[in-house]
Amino acid sequence: MQDLILGRAGRVATIRLARPPHNFFDAALLRGIADALADNDVDDAVVVTVMTAEGRSFCAGADFKASKGDGNSAADVYAQAARILDRVKPLVAAVGGPAVGGGLGLALAADFRVVSPAARFHANFAAIGLHPGFALTVTLPALIGAQAAREMLMTARRVDGGEAVALRLADKLVEAAALDEAALAFAETIAANAPLALRTIRRALPLIDGTAARAAMAAELQAQSSLFSTADFQEGVTAGAERRPPVFVGR
Repeated sequence: MQDLILGRAGRVATIRLARPPHNFFDAALLRGIADALADNDVDDAVVVTVMTAEGRSFCAGADFKASKGDGNSAADVYAQAARILDRVKPLVAAVGGPAVGGGLGLALAADFRVVSPAARFHANFAAIGLHPGFALTVTLPALIGAQAAREMLMTARRVDGGEAVALRLADKLVEAAALDEAALAFAETIAANAPLALRTIRRALPLIDGTAARAAMAAELQAQSSLFSTADFQEGVTAGAERRPPVFVGR
C-alpha cells in the first residue's frame, strides 16, 4: 500500500510508515504492517525487520476525527494489531518522534526500540478521557513493571528517549541523524545469528503474543466502549485539537 514503504538490506527487511507528519493509523495501515510481517515470517531471506517512520511523529495512534466506517472500527483495528504481535521473527522499531496512544502500542509491539532524544512515549489515554488500548495494559507492564506502567498511564506524562532507555522502555539511544542507520546496524547484529536459534530464543523468553494481546484488547475495548460516548472523552479530543487543557466533569 502507498502508505507503507517496504525494502530489504541483506537479511534485514524494512517497513517505513509513510503518512507524515503524524502517521495516524487505521485498520488498513495496520493490516499492511501485519501482512508485511507475515510475508517476512515465511521468507527465508529475512531474519529481522526494522520498522521506522517518515514525518515528525513515529505514530500518533488513531485519528479520532477520522471516519469510523465499515472495516475501521476499534475491533477491526485491534484485530490487525493482534496480527502484528502474532509474528514469528524479531522486529526492531526506530522511534525518532512521538509515539502517542495507539502509536505507543505499535512501538511496544516490537521486540526492541532504538530511539533518538526527540522520541516521546506518551500514554495519553487518561488525558483524553479514554481507557488504554492496543494491548498496552499488558505490553507496558511487561516491559517496565507494573508500578512504572501505572505511573505512566495515570499521569499521562511524556517519556523522552533518554528516560525511555533508563526505564527499559527502549534499548538504545542515538542521535536523530543516525537513527535509521543505528536501527539497521542493531538489526544486523541480530541477523548475523542463526535464524532457527533466534526463533527458539524468542519463543522461550516471556513476550506478549497475539493470543495474549487479543485477550487484553477484548477487555480494553469493553472499557473503551463505555467511555467513547462520555462528555469527558469528547472534551479530551476537542481540547487536544484546540491545544488547551481539558475541563473534565466526570460524566
